[in-house]
Amino acid sequence: MALTRLGLNQAINLATNTTGTLAVANGGTGLASGTSGQFLKFTGTTTLASNAVTPGITEYDIWRISTGFTGDANPITSNLERCDDTGFEKIGTGMTESSGVFTFPSTGKYIVHCFWEFGANLTNYYSGGIIQTTTDNATYTAKSYCEPGFYSGGGNSMYNNGSNQLLFDVTNTSTHKVRFQIDHYNNSTYVIGASDKNITHFAFIKVGDT
Repeated sequence: MALTRLGLNQAINLATNTTGTLAVANGGTGLASGTSGQFLKFTGTTTLASNAVTPGITEYDIWRISTGFTGDANPITSNLERCDDTGFEKIGTGMTESSGVFTFPSTGKYIVHCFWEFGANLTNYYSGGIIQTTTDNATYTAKSYCEPGFYSGGGNSMYNNGSNQLLFDVTNTSTHKVRFQIDHYNNSTYVIGASDKNITHFAFIKVGDT
């Protein structure tokens, strides 16, 4: 019996000579179609799937104390402004502030980072910078503290600073909010701010989905 040998260079028209989807093991994708803007990823040794592209940081915003003041504030309701320096540009929608309450633009996990600058005219006193959160848009709880003190030296115009932060899982933008408190332990201490630079300021960074 004579055997006929097929030419090795003979082409196969995949558009007309195949049916169904070509498996990954055979050099295909195993998919009949994909989604625009997505990419292919392996979910197993021989399986591919269409998957959405995960973006980087989608929300980043900075607010600050525009003018320094003395006395306690629970919460801070005035002298707040978004950073507007040359070269700064928020990422995404940004935070919304009303009467000292900050509302998040979308659900997700956010780092809330504070940097505080305080001054004092006496020694042996300290100030507190506090982050408060709510999950019911009513009851606020202190969640993160910064308490720089003034324990040495003497005379006027002593300064100290510190920072604090938290990771806040915002599952509902209507109920999950944040605000800030200043608690001075003597009326001679004060918070320092400026409208042309970030001194006492607050950063909001979305780092993931809820």
